[in-house]
Amino acid sequence: MRRRDVITLLGGAAAAWPFAVRAQQPALPVIGFLGGATQSAYASYVDGFRRGLVDAGQVEGRDVTIELHWLEGRSDRAPVLAEELVRRRVAVIVVAGGTADVLAAKAATTTIPIVFAIGGDPVKFGLVASFNRPGGNVTGVSFLANLLATKQFEVLHEAVPKAAAIGLLVNPANPNAEPDTRELRSAAAALALKLLVISARDEGEIDTAFATLAKQGAGAVLFSPDALFGGRRDKIVAQAARYALPTIYLVREYAMAGGLMSYGPNLAEAYRQAGVYAGRILKGEKPSDLPVIQPTRFDLVINLTTAKALGIEVPPSLLARADEVIE
Repeated sequence: MRRRDVITLLGGAAAAWPFAVRAQQPALPVIGFLGGATQSAYASYVDGFRRGLVDAGQVEGRDVTIELHWLEGRSDRAPVLAEELVRRRVAVIVVAGGTADVLAAKAATTTIPIVFAIGGDPVKFGLVASFNRPGGNVTGVSFLANLLATKQFEVLHEAVPKAAAIGLLVNPANPNAEPDTRELRSAAAALALKLLVISARDEGEIDTAFATLAKQGAGAVLFSPDALFGGRRDKIVAQAARYALPTIYLVREYAMAGGLMSYGPNLAEAYRQAGVYAGRILKGEKPSDLPVIQPTRFDLVINLTTAKALGIEVPPSLLARADEVIE
């Protein structure tokens, strides 16, 4: 072989080596992220989740790949997407939605670790054996949104004491809708108030629900937490303003967007904690050994600009307890 041919051959082989080395490198583990609402609505929460991964030493693109999937408030799609993630053999499934979405993921696999970020009670619905000892392949963060319904009702009544009827918007497909309704009926009865329960299963029914509540004489509104509502923040705040209905929400983003008030946990922090758990599991820890995390702080946010627009004079006692007042 001539010297020139040898040099050409060696040069070509050298150029191919990096490709061969890359081909031999193992693929990064994949986190299948199943979001209950929409990407735009959950943007800050996904950012929190990524921060949690970094806190656990797992950097997206370097150590792990995240595949985002969105249910857009349709829990009926959860079983199909969960089964697809199982077929893909992802390393971890993260469910950031409702209780029904986690139940679908749990039904799809008993081996792939599942980390949830939900508002309901995971023990009550059989997702885990207990908060301290989850058992099985499921753990995560419960921000106890559905346990705050009575407190939200009381705060709303304090802000709008003249409201004789308070509306409750629920998604009947959510397993928490029935217990939330039952609990709030008791709270309303204790205060001699009327509770108007209206269902909404999709975006169109949200508009109809507000119109119905206004027609029936609701003086204020609250929600049974659901991804359907969480993914349509701007629409809901606009509808509340359209019908001049004082409304309390779960997270501060609603108050920031023009809602009257919110009372609940910091969801960005809750999702950060879910990210930490996902990262620890990727490093070898078992879901059964990771206790379900619960929030230790709930914030009251009041939008005084909205209160003035609605003609509401927020009691000084309520303002004094607020963690944040928007003016």
